[in-house]
Amino acid sequence: MKIIFDKLAQVELDDASEYYELGVPRLGSRFREEVKRGIRIIREYPDAWAKEKGDVRRYLLHKFPYKILYSIEENYIYIIAIAHCHRCPDYWIDRILEKS
Repeated sequence: MKIIFDKLAQVELDDASEYYELGVPRLGSRFREEVKRGIRIIREYPDAWAKEKGDVRRYLLHKFPYKILYSIEENYIYIIAIAHCHRCPDYWIDRILEKS
């Protein structure tokens, strides 16, 4: 199934990668690899993960305090946010309202 990123989710991925890279060399790359791994798993088993709100599901990264928030659409999986688990919950809600 095709994966489509919200443009702000892509910004979040880039920002978090840069932040980790500034702290420890190659940590940003490891973060990106963990996100890619999560997206591969989501693509393979889209219904396997718990719902966060409404039809939005969450996949928790294993090595970083982040989650991938996504919805399953008719022909694609929509990545809504790459969200830190301990900061500003629900900040991404407007994104699903705008998409509708």
